[in-house]
Amino acid sequence: MKKHAIIPIFIPHKGCPNDCIFCNQKKITARQGNISEKDVRNTIETYLSTLENSSVETIELAFFGGSFTGIPMEEQSAFLSIAKEYKDRGRIHKIHMSTRPDYINEEILDNLKRYGADTIELGVQSFVDEILEKSGRGHDSSIVYKSSQLIKDYGFELGIQLMIGLPGDTMETAVYSAKETVRINPSIARLYPTIVINDTELYNQYKQGLYLPLSQEEAIARTKAMYEIIDDAGINIIRVGLKSSDLINENGEISGNTYHPAFRQLVEGEISRDRIEKELKSMNFDTSKSTKVDIFSNPQTFSVMVGHKGCNRQYFDEKYPYLNIAYKTDEELEPNRFKVTEKEVCNGKHRK
Repeated sequence: MKKHAIIPIFIPHKGCPNDCIFCNQKKITARQGNISEKDVRNTIETYLSTLENSSVETIELAFFGGSFTGIPMEEQSAFLSIAKEYKDRGRIHKIHMSTRPDYINEEILDNLKRYGADTIELGVQSFVDEILEKSGRGHDSSIVYKSSQLIKDYGFELGIQLMIGLPGDTMETAVYSAKETVRINPSIARLYPTIVINDTELYNQYKQGLYLPLSQEEAIARTKAMYEIIDDAGINIIRVGLKSSDLINENGEISGNTYHPAFRQLVEGEISRDRIEKELKSMNFDTSKSTKVDIFSNPQTFSVMVGHKGCNRQYFDEKYPYLNIAYKTDEELEPNRFKVTEKEVCNGKHRK
């Protein structure tokens, strides 16, 4: 049963005069042109025609694609009034938008509160000023702390979006951004490896040899380090990597090797492998004997336990040939938490 569903309303590049080097909004949102109030209603009704007949518990209307709070206030209010109408009638349950840290102030938040908005995500990208400058963000990190606190003071749910692999980024700066995110303590977070999208300044730098995209292995390694820091702090990581639907043509419109349609599973699969292997190493098996082992996960994260296309199964089979491993589920385990038990050894004795 799906508990949560999003109705996405894309506002392509509206409200954002800055040209960040990684951004081509037309390709990211797969939308072109302006959006009208009629378009908003039509989108909502189209989604609700399916969602209202399903068992979804929470329906969230989300304004994505541009910097929502940067568009003229009257346009914000026009869109928000439609959202509020559906929320007041109980047809949707939450109102959500994404924006830039420098497009938050008391007037904006007063207006969002007036229309019943719930969640504000900030496209932070990095907490390192040098990286923000090289990326053409148009602000430094100080505004992130101010905006985040103001959003929380108003009682909104705060989200923070981070990018991995921007110009000047390293493993150290990535970890620093993750730790600063924990210090701010948002409710939700998203982690996006940088993707070189054609017709952007970053693409020009890439073609000129001035920017080298991360390898897939390095992108996974940095994202994995950030993920564990943020996840261990109890912050809900709602997205890792772009979906294929976020791009017009994943074969013809992006460059480099960072994009993978199952990037989240790759990251979470490596984290699960590390956690399981730590358990295995602590058990001091007799390598001269065949030992049966059960590895348990929550049913929701079974695919993460075995790894993308079974890569974790293969890894453990090759590294621990003396173990006969069975992969099972345990609903009492939290997602992304694992349990290893030794079932029996070849002489018939059991060891817990």
